[in-house]
Amino acid sequence: MKIDKVKKNAQGDITDVMINNNVYSIDEAIMMARDGKIEGVNVAKARSGKEYLRSNPDNIEANNLDNLPTF
Repeated sequence: MKIDKVKKNAQGDITDVMINNNVYSIDEAIMMARDGKIEGVNVAKARSGKEYLRSNPDNIEANNLDNLPTF
């Protein structure tokens, strides 16, 4: 499974993701990524300790989560 689209809040933070026309909260997506169910992403931890999704580095900016289409 791959993330197709993202939903962002007013601050630009990703709050939900769309995979195969199904919507998942960012927390659900983090758990799925941790279980290896989502391709192309990994779980990182911010300085604040909060976990977030990151695109795996591949030098292609178009597939970075922030650059995906929104819904």
